[in-house]
Amino acid sequence: MPTEDKLRIAIGADHAGFEYKEILKDYLSAHELKDFGTYTADSVDYADFAHPVALAVESKEFDFGILICGSANGVAITANKHQQIRAAICWENEIAALARQHNDANILCIPARFVSTDLAKEMASTFLSTAFEGGRHAKRVEKISC
Repeated sequence: MPTEDKLRIAIGADHAGFEYKEILKDYLSAHELKDFGTYTADSVDYADFAHPVALAVESKEFDFGILICGSANGVAITANKHQQIRAAICWENEIAALARQHNDANILCIPARFVSTDLAKEMASTFLSTAFEGGRHAKRVEKISC
């Protein structure tokens, strides 16, 4: 992935997303990446990886997060428990762009069982390179946190 700026990216997955995580780590190697696990395809609990990624992004130690599980629902629900996280499930490239443009999403959640690895790479590129539009969307985003 070509880039002008090196981003700090936290990445994590459960067993269903393990293979995609490894592929995305290679694809995004121009950036500073921290792998929060899992480190094998053995069955694990998604929350054990979603919480550390969300905390790393919430604390601003990392610019963005990427979480991968079978449907992306488990990791998204878990990450969104954190007040400063806006985790978006994306299954098309346009949704990845809109998640950034309109929602200022800071964690991309990928459903590994429903998208190809090529689409996962394309969505990651789009998500990481798309700016938040602000404007009318900023006031909406400000209303998200409880």
